[in-house]
Amino acid sequence: MAFPNTHPSLLRALAARNYNEPTPVQQAVLRPDAADRDLLVSAQTGSGKTVAYGLRLGAMLLGDAERLAAAQQPLALVVAPTRELALQVQRELEWLFAETGARVVSCVGGMDIRQEQRNLMRGAHVVVGTPGRLADHLSQKRLDLSRIRSVVLDEADEMLDLGFREELEALLNATPSERRTLLFSATLPKAILGLAKQYQRNALRLALSSENEPHGDIEYRAFAIHPRDTEHAVVNVLRYFDVLGALVFCSTREAVRHLHANLQERGFSAVALSGELNQRERTNALQALRDGRARVCVATDVAARGLDMPDLGLVIHADLPQNREALLHRSGRTGRAGRKGMSVMVVPASQRRTAERLLAAAKVKATWSPAPSAEAIRARDDETLVQEIAVLAATPADDDLAAGRLLLAQRSPEELAAALVRLRRELLPAPEVLEDVPTYQGAARTDRHRPPVRKGHYQPPQKPGKKRWKSNRH
Repeated sequence: MAFPNTHPSLLRALAARNYNEPTPVQQAVLRPDAADRDLLVSAQTGSGKTVAYGLRLGAMLLGDAERLAAAQQPLALVVAPTRELALQVQRELEWLFAETGARVVSCVGGMDIRQEQRNLMRGAHVVVGTPGRLADHLSQKRLDLSRIRSVVLDEADEMLDLGFREELEALLNATPSERRTLLFSATLPKAILGLAKQYQRNALRLALSSENEPHGDIEYRAFAIHPRDTEHAVVNVLRYFDVLGALVFCSTREAVRHLHANLQERGFSAVALSGELNQRERTNALQALRDGRARVCVATDVAARGLDMPDLGLVIHADLPQNREALLHRSGRTGRAGRKGMSVMVVPASQRRTAERLLAAAKVKATWSPAPSAEAIRARDDETLVQEIAVLAATPADDDLAAGRLLLAQRSPEELAAALVRLRRELLPAPEVLEDVPTYQGAARTDRHRPPVRKGHYQPPQKPGKKRWKSNRH
């Protein structure tokens, strides 16, 4: 059996979604020794962990029954760091539990809290939410956790990074002590291990990814640029690789606003995500990404947490990540579910050593090269056009052939080909001409803060531990 120890109702749901083989994290969670135990799982984003803990929750909720009884107080609680991830989890669990009669309710910040209250009053088998909103419902006695059998903390490291430890503790303390606690985290820093020690009992640790190992399906590239060319380099990277979906990281809201405006001005279908957006603006931006109206998302680290972009093939670090964890987390948004991805660092020459230290700390081997030039982009455009024409010319329609003969009677083949190239180029954002990368010595000098020595002015050698006094006599 591809999915061992799985309830028949859940197996039918998996088959309907063409899930033929479990991912490594799903296989690990379904191990016989993982049943009825607390789990501490380190797994990368995009590894299929939502389905993994959904299968474990389904087994716990259903037992030998075909369907669940009418919903009353919730039996399972799933906590996620952001509303986008929580709503995504809700959607995943709803199709997975479609034949079980399970009622899955969400409680997330930015949504109508009164509607959530009404949903809770009607009963729920599973509640999925963000720590702050769940804690609000708990404190107002709208959320009853007295019958909880299992709690899932999804992307627990992010929740602690966002400062939700107090809310998580309040939620866990309100659940029965005999509950099962499943903790999923991309990394396992000391804070996560401390939380696990406090709230889990005899947990089975499943290491599906190491916090010190980069994602194997991601290619890393680093482009050295002139410090004034950051935005131009981002334009050229987007044009050169031409993927269906790209995520560009900036360090501040202002940088997001500026880069987003520049990309739109140049003709890119781009949206922005930052903390200053209200819920409606954020929802509209995410919907544009999902339905393909936008192919580029410019975001800050916090705004992109839990973001699930379809067909994301490229991550661009327009500003360098703050640390190793941020580099791996940003890059991990691509290369998901077995697909290949690319992570590109745009590195001003003055920050090259910082970038090299980041890559070394993350144990990532990146290919260094100049950023794509305008000439390289035009050459790739020409190759793409040749391929597109070859596909179209393979099965020409009669009307198209007639129009082609008419054009050939009036223009030469070279003129027609040039017109075709021009028409295609006018549909694409123009590539930017980049400045030469300056040679930068960086922090190589250890004496860069010493005052200059005046020519002809004698300074005797300084003895260790002695203070040197400057003489006024000449």
